[in-house]
Amino acid sequence: MNLDEYRVVFAVATLALILVGATPAISAFFSFPNAANPFSELWALGPTHVMRDYPLEVNTDTDYRIFVGVGNHMHSSSYYLVNVKFRNQTQTSPDSLVSTPSPLPLLYQYRIFVGDEQLWETNLTFRLVDLYTVGNSTIIGNLSINGENFKVNSPAAWDSQNGGFYYQLFFELWRYNTTTGSFQFDNRSVWIWLKANP
Repeated sequence: MNLDEYRVVFAVATLALILVGATPAISAFFSFPNAANPFSELWALGPTHVMRDYPLEVNTDTDYRIFVGVGNHMHSSSYYLVNVKFRNQTQTSPDSLVSTPSPLPLLYQYRIFVGDEQLWETNLTFRLVDLYTVGNSTIIGNLSINGENFKVNSPAAWDSQNGGFYYQLFFELWRYNTTTGSFQFDNRSVWIWLKANP
């Protein structure tokens, strides 16, 4: 090798070392896909399409609207279920610590395909159809979701600490697992609290 060839090799090696050393600074300006951490999003927004103004104090025969959405960051298209469930303050909710869904019955379901790095969102309208007071408890007999009535027969005892009868409308995200050929709980759930006014 002559001196000019050594200069080229030295220049290329120096440039490679500079690029390797500058990688942390470059990553601050550019976003690279992270295949090690794929994830899904699930959200519920209030009627003004923000994370506030959720309906809290609810009455019978009044429509309430919220927005429910899913974001896919799994690095491929995914098939999802958004399961809508309803509980009082003593019934079992999903447990993210052990990745288990609530055993409560499914009331309503969205089946959706979401492309990679895409979002899906819809509005959901609900209303309490029947609300009864029995002693120191209330019972919600039927709940309407998007115009369909569902029998829930859910009692709630008076919550003296918070001053009301409380329920929870919640959403679980399930994703289709191509390896097992079945839907699995994706360890994502969101909810809104409802204070029923008899």
